Amino acid sequence: MYDDVKKIAGLYIRVSTEDQAREGFSLPEQEKRLRAMCEYKGYEIYKVYEDAGISAKTGNKRPAFDELLQDIKDKKCNTIVVLKLDRLTRSVADWEKI
Repeated sequence: MYDDVKKIAGLYIRVSTEDQAREGFSLPEQEKRLRAMCEYKGYEIYKVYEDAGISAKTGNKRPAFDELLQDIKDKKCNTIVVLKLDRLTRSVADWEKI
């Protein structure tokens, strides 16, 4: 049913200071890997949403993430692509809301 819908992706990249020091996944590296995956899957990329130096903990303000959610509501894109689930959220409760 949904296989016929063209995937229009919002690429969400994020690092907190601690993440970058620990894991080494810089914002440019995340974007490069996500673009390659979208090309492989045939997804159209609408926009890259970037929150630098912001933790994904509940309650933190993430302006780019909020913009991505609004763009999905406005039907500008229909797919969120992240390198790892913890780039999106670290909370199961937040995951359910998303």
